[in-house]
Amino acid sequence: MKKLLLFAATLSVAFCASATDLDLKIAYYSKVVTPEGVTREARYEDNMLRRAGHVWTMRVLPAHAAHEDHQPGAHQHFNHVVLARHVVQEGGKTRIQFIDTHDRQVVSIPPAEFGNVSFDGSWDHAYYLLDSKRLQTMKLSARASSVAGARWREREDKSLFERVLWDEQRQIPLMIESGDKAGTFINRVEIAVQPGLTRDLPWQKLKGYAQKEYSDFLD
Repeated sequence: MKKLLLFAATLSVAFCASATDLDLKIAYYSKVVTPEGVTREARYEDNMLRRAGHVWTMRVLPAHAAHEDHQPGAHQHFNHVVLARHVVQEGGKTRIQFIDTHDRQVVSIPPAEFGNVSFDGSWDHAYYLLDSKRLQTMKLSARASSVAGARWREREDKSLFERVLWDEQRQIPLMIESGDKAGTFINRVEIAVQPGLTRDLPWQKLKGYAQKEYSDFLD
């Protein structure tokens, strides 16, 4: 038992130590087929910067998109989806804030409100885009990978499936798929590692921004 725990701990340390700084483009896709025969699909993309202690994510918005809070006469409210999301790991604690570059505001979110901004509080999920401990329990798949150094892992539970194409060197999934075998729903995340690294890091340019709390936007 002690050997097993030691082995698991060694895996965990290796997992974290070999992680690298990355610039990523993430494409999300989901499809649901209802019992009424209606198919609903959704697609969106995020850009992400991953650095030691920092994960910065920004939704890719269409050129014609306008933040309604910035329309004349509009009541300002908090829409976290269209704002940059900054997750920070510091002193063993994870915190999250959203940055409004238009109004030059940093909005801090207390742990009690994490659920309201679609954040589960996990640094692991933010940094690796999945649960690294869960990944280590998934078996290697015979499915071929066209990416050198990346291998598929999979898990099945009755009618459900989960597949991850994991890049061992860069410690990031390149594809995450989940759904059911009947085809009534599927979720797919495609992660593309971008060439080079952004040097002008956005969280280093927040001097002079007003500090706000989530409660400031509640009616």
